[in-house]
Amino acid sequence: MDNDMNKFAKIAEVLKALSNPVRLCIVHGLLEKGSCNVSYMEKCLEVSQSGISQHLSKLKSAGIVKCERIGNEVHYAIANDDVKKFITSIFDNFVLS
Repeated sequence: MDNDMNKFAKIAEVLKALSNPVRLCIVHGLLEKGSCNVSYMEKCLEVSQSGISQHLSKLKSAGIVKCERIGNEVHYAIANDDVKKFITSIFDNFVLS
């Protein structure tokens, strides 16, 4: 049995961050689009800019998304390939009925 509680804590943090429908939608959109800014997300999700920023902050804290400044805009993307594989696995293997 693996007793590395730090590993389990990190996985739990990712799952907790993904447990919100808006955050899950943001992550799904980033998987499809690659990267985008808050203004684009605001139009797609019909959620306020401040609300999206709060969700992105939680996703960033969990290591799910990263940001990059491009001129005056901040673009968000999935943080790394391991996170992409994990999230893709969720969407590919979860069947909604």
